[in-house]
Amino acid sequence: MRLPTYQDILAARARLQGVALRTPLIGHPALDQRTGGRILLKCENLQRVGAFKIRGAYNKIAQVDKRAFPGGIVACSSGNHAQGAAEAARLSGMPALIVMPKDAPALKIARTKAFGAEVHLYDRDREDRDAIARTYCASRKAAMVHPFDDPDIIAGQGTVGAEIAEQAAEAGARLDAVIVNASGGGLLSGISLAVKELSPQTEVYAAEPAGFDDFSRSLVSGKRERNARSSGSICDSLLMTEPGAITFAVAKPRVTAGLVVTDAEVREAVRFAFLELKLVVEPGGAVGLACVLTGKLPVEGRTMAVVLSGGNIDPALFGDIIGNG
Repeated sequence: MRLPTYQDILAARARLQGVALRTPLIGHPALDQRTGGRILLKCENLQRVGAFKIRGAYNKIAQVDKRAFPGGIVACSSGNHAQGAAEAARLSGMPALIVMPKDAPALKIARTKAFGAEVHLYDRDREDRDAIARTYCASRKAAMVHPFDDPDIIAGQGTVGAEIAEQAAEAGARLDAVIVNASGGGLLSGISLAVKELSPQTEVYAAEPAGFDDFSRSLVSGKRERNARSSGSICDSLLMTEPGAITFAVAKPRVTAGLVVTDAEVREAVRFAFLELKLVVEPGGAVGLACVLTGKLPVEGRTMAVVLSGGNIDPALFGDIIGNG
């Protein structure tokens, strides 16, 4: 099992020049007043394709040998990796097929198709998406682009952590902690790798929705734990059943602990982000913010960075949250 290194993150940054945005790290008086700390938001909801996923997807796909894989790439995703992989394949001049759950937000399915990918819909409770993807890879001679458990994917996501450390220093902030939304752990492991390299004293925390806290439980037990369910949360982008083997190996020695919030708390965070901060954040992208707003981690007098990992929220759901809390 090859683990990514900080040098891989530096190489990913070079590949991503002119592709991924250096998204802002911003604070807001309303957020600081609410929490009693200094909170800096890493706005990956403003990233190309509306989420951080373009970083890892492009870093991986840009290295695919087109002669060895004339069928392009195949990926599995509930939406954000789907869009990132579709756009990365388009930029690289390669065909893409994405295996997506039938209950993925309609907006994410539509946007994935708009980026030029073919979409295969499956039932996440009854079908094995990895088996479907492997069948397509074999029949099309296509390369598999895993959503998280791949060194090149992790290195691409790790560029978020490098930017956070640099931008915090530019703002004169000494980070006590970074809170990262977690599912399979590509973003979490990549950010932890970069942050611990550049700011060793900074703690890193995983943020997860209740019922899908496999990473939090895995950090406690020291081994990869599974969730009992694969669906049933508003946070559609954070519903993997267990951490990846590579992501957990990277995160285990670097991530302090996991934080868990309910769907109701996530809804309030999405609402707060829009009404107070004027930011559109999807539920899965707002879990870390929910942890801060609900005091899951002591904030008063401390400086923390929180990753807003995506902004691809279904318009009808967004309207319901904003109108009804």
